[in-house]
Amino acid sequence: MKRRILASVAAAALVALAAIPALPALAAGPPVGPAPDFTLNSNSGKPVKLSDYKGQVVMINFWATWCGPCRKEMPLLEGIYKQYKNKGFTLIGVNVEPDPKASVDWLKKTPVSFPVLYDVKSDVSTLYKVSGMPTTVFIDKKGNVRAVHQSYTDGDENEYMSNISKLMKEK
Repeated sequence: MKRRILASVAAAALVALAAIPALPALAAGPPVGPAPDFTLNSNSGKPVKLSDYKGQVVMINFWATWCGPCRKEMPLLEGIYKQYKNKGFTLIGVNVEPDPKASVDWLKKTPVSFPVLYDVKSDVSTLYKVSGMPTTVFIDKKGNVRAVHQSYTDGDENEYMSNISKLMKEK
């Protein structure tokens, strides 16, 4: 009798758990909703403000030179930027190192044409709840965070381009 009751309770619990929607992949990153605005100094020497890009699809890539996957994806990000930059898209690289010297030196060997910003105090990384490198945030034309991708493995750039294309089609 006890086994039958326990089995019934366990079955009911499994049915109840199955009815709960899966948690989104954004749990460790920023919440879906308005993207927190920020201003950081860039590799061009000028400050860059996120809200200046409202009306465009924006991809923010948090990275560091000590991060192997970050270095591996950087040329791929440059290719994505070149493909979409004249279509209402921008990519912003946010280097998270406390001293930008390593980034500046590394970018001399692996140059990119998209803006690279320096989050030397980790204010923006904290604002976006970045917990690992690289972290890529996709923002729609209205300024809302729509997706977050953590880490990088070969082929992830296809997911990036899919997200960008989808967001660019939205009004």
